[in-house]
Amino acid sequence: MTDFSLTDLETIIADRASVTDGSSYTAKLSEKGVSHVAKKLGEEAVETVIALVSEDEKRVVSESADLIYHLLVALRLRGVPMSDILAELGRRTTMTGLEEKASRPGDPTS
Repeated sequence: MTDFSLTDLETIIADRASVTDGSSYTAKLSEKGVSHVAKKLGEEAVETVIALVSEDEKRVVSESADLIYHLLVALRLRGVPMSDILAELGRRTTMTGLEEKASRPGDPTS
């Protein structure tokens, strides 16, 4: 078990996004903007789904890590801190999942 957290990853992404010597994938990715990163996020989501359905655990872990990384890069570019996401998840745990979904205004899946 590791003590590594999503907040740690958020900090590393912020640090690497500012690297200017060409050595950082995160910086190169960030320079392309949120639309490009969102496309990459979608690709990683599809790859994660495929891995979940038809591949081994190692591949599921690898694709899930890619998905989470790209999500955090996209959130950074949009200026959404991980603390906001964690606060929302915390708020949602105060009720059942069905109650939470029903409380969303205009949610067609409610």
